[in-house]
Amino acid sequence: MRKTGVLLHISSLPSRWGIGDFGPESIRFASFLKSAGVGVWQILPITPIEEIMGNSPYSPPSAFAGNFLYISPELLVDSGYLEANDPDLVSPPAFSKEKVEFQKVRIFKQKLLHKAFKRFKEKNDFEDYELFFNQNQYWVEPWSFFTALKKANKGKPWYEWDNGLKFRTHEALHQAWLDHQDEIEYERFAQFIFFQQVKEFRKALNDLKIQLVGDVPIYTTLDCADVWVKPWLFQLDEDLHPTSVAGVPPDYFSKTGQLWGNPLYDWSVMSEDDFSWWMSRLRHSLLLFDLLRIDHFRGLVGYWSVPSGEKTAMNGSWQTVPQKFFTVLRREFPDAPFWAENLGVITEDVVSTMKDMGFPGMIILQFAWNDTPHNSYAPHNHTNGNVAYTGTHDNTTTLGWFMDDATEEEKKNISDYTGKDINKDNICEELIRSALSSVADYAVIPMQDFLKLGSDARFNKPSTSSGNWTWRMLPEMANEDLAQEVLKKVKIYGRSRA
Repeated sequence: MRKTGVLLHISSLPSRWGIGDFGPESIRFASFLKSAGVGVWQILPITPIEEIMGNSPYSPPSAFAGNFLYISPELLVDSGYLEANDPDLVSPPAFSKEKVEFQKVRIFKQKLLHKAFKRFKEKNDFEDYELFFNQNQYWVEPWSFFTALKKANKGKPWYEWDNGLKFRTHEALHQAWLDHQDEIEYERFAQFIFFQQVKEFRKALNDLKIQLVGDVPIYTTLDCADVWVKPWLFQLDEDLHPTSVAGVPPDYFSKTGQLWGNPLYDWSVMSEDDFSWWMSRLRHSLLLFDLLRIDHFRGLVGYWSVPSGEKTAMNGSWQTVPQKFFTVLRREFPDAPFWAENLGVITEDVVSTMKDMGFPGMIILQFAWNDTPHNSYAPHNHTNGNVAYTGTHDNTTTLGWFMDDATEEEKKNISDYTGKDINKDNICEELIRSALSSVADYAVIPMQDFLKLGSDARFNKPSTSSGNWTWRMLPEMANEDLAQEVLKKVKIYGRSRA
């Protein structure tokens, strides 16, 4: 089962609306993948994002809800919730085609969704909505209530709300529920629309025989609906402040480690009900995706715990997760449709767990050129049952890496290894061929590398809090000429879906 994948987040698709979405351009890109012989599309998390968290999809305020920014205005028209001649659709704001302007898009999409919500109530046809709500009430209701209360509290995090709401007393919750019914209903509606559109998107991908790979961030933010509703599942003190927070020790990306600051799970408490929150989360995600990449997988085996108040992640310590978690995971998901993000500091217990569970790991070719004969990322050391990448969303583009970050030794090693004079004109071609020719089951190429783009197209730079997640692909980039060029390569290496 040799397959080729492309890594491109939904937000990076072209559209008239300032951000990619699940509308016509997503289907157009899927058709491009089919023409290119590519059978796998990998995206990043599609849970909500927040400006205060740098718009990172890996710091979600909900583990279940969808990001309303990816709702397609065209599909709102098709569903009868907006008029095609709506002035905001006829003359939208002048959005950048190359970068996502998140706040500008938020204002625009919220305005459209409020209009759609008004039409929804006027239509008085609630059958599909009620079915969705009944099936998803366990997370839709807490998320809708939480979001409505955040708006009522002018965006303040839940741990700064009045004590009645912060500690969730019955009286305070009941009164707030009465006071904010319309806003709660609006948030429910937005989730209904989001998941209806994702359902149609998935159907189109299935028709094209393209697998969708999703991404599960291992942690949530502290200001998260799940933490507010179930604080006992997290390492919080009696005043609901974190006692320790998440991060990773010093590694390739940061000399002082990465201090993420997310609240850590109380795994002993989670174990008492067989990790039902985690199982529900994964089951919910698999309604949206064919396969799931679990971000920072090692955190499900052992995690880096940093005492609250530390300025860097250097003074943390490794803590273990009950191995019962994987017993339950195997029972609940016997087909194990998961990939493990196994980058950074990986210990033997993580390796053995992945092997026992049969989870593919990631092989990054940008990391392959130091001590190349013994480097596990070097092509001759690849093994099947894994996923080979030129780079990930956390790397710069391959061209950017070669021009800005690669050492002279690394450049020489690539040239010696390939037997070619590697330069800026052929580095993308050679690393793509190295991924496609790998014995790894999957070869996944960031779209930026197929397009041979430089560091200006980098999607994320770890340990930085601004300027990330904004890159967008221009409409003319995913064209038939490129599709045929990619198809030729994937056929050579036995990875064509055709």
